[in-house]
Amino acid sequence: MMALVVLMFSCKGKQTAAPLDDVDSTAAKDSVDTAAVDSQELLIMDTPMPQAADELFDDFFFNFAANKNLQMERVAFPLTVIRNGDTTKTQRPEWKMERFFMRQGYYTLLFNSRKEMAMMNDTSLTEAVVEKIYFNTGAVIQYQFRRLRGAWMLTEVDTQPLASNPNASFLQFYHKFVTDSVFQGQSLEETVQFVGPDPDDDFQQMEGFLTPDTWPAFAPELPDNMLYNIVYGPRRPRTDNMIFMLRGIANGLELELTFKRHGDNWKLAKMTT
Repeated sequence: MMALVVLMFSCKGKQTAAPLDDVDSTAAKDSVDTAAVDSQELLIMDTPMPQAADELFDDFFFNFAANKNLQMERVAFPLTVIRNGDTTKTQRPEWKMERFFMRQGYYTLLFNSRKEMAMMNDTSLTEAVVEKIYFNTGAVIQYQFRRLRGAWMLTEVDTQPLASNPNASFLQFYHKFVTDSVFQGQSLEETVQFVGPDPDDDFQQMEGFLTPDTWPAFAPELPDNMLYNIVYGPRRPRTDNMIFMLRGIANGLELELTFKRHGDNWKLAKMTT
């Protein structure tokens, strides 16, 4: 039963990353070639964004990614686009609708701490960065948003090498963790704390521990080609902890993996579903 609960949260990234030298021009394609627009996206498209949605970045961003008219209004044209150190300007007629993760059914987040995670609900934020992390090309596209006169605006798009990202150490580890089963087994603490719903009581959670021997039966399937991340507010100093979160869109599913760094090595310490 516990294995079935964990498997409910399994997701697999199917995107094909674009070449590094053309990654920004084809960015809109990474999540569009999937299923048709779901009912939630249609609802957002047909409903004007309430003014209060600008208070929380997540509320704004979901509207931004699903509503073409709103997106065109909230891009600061001419938009600054930086690639390989070269800066260009994208004019309004050149912009293509960017749906981000809306059509893949889930998205991912990286946090250094619970305090950093709490920034998701901070209504005083004035900046946020949405990252698209491509493992195949080693590129990270950063979409810089700023709240100007009370309204969130996309002000810059910057493509950088993954190796220069502040989370590069963890991201390189993560990719090997999800693509190499032997390495994954070696990257577990002696016991991995498990917290999940109690199959006998819908209103309670159960806790236990997983060992390397029992891990294969509970291991969730994780995206291995591309990740999204949202940086809420200014970046904070790196720590020896990393919380990887996978959240479903409109289905309430959530998976949380807590990793700890020991020297140059990361290890999984806790899984919460």
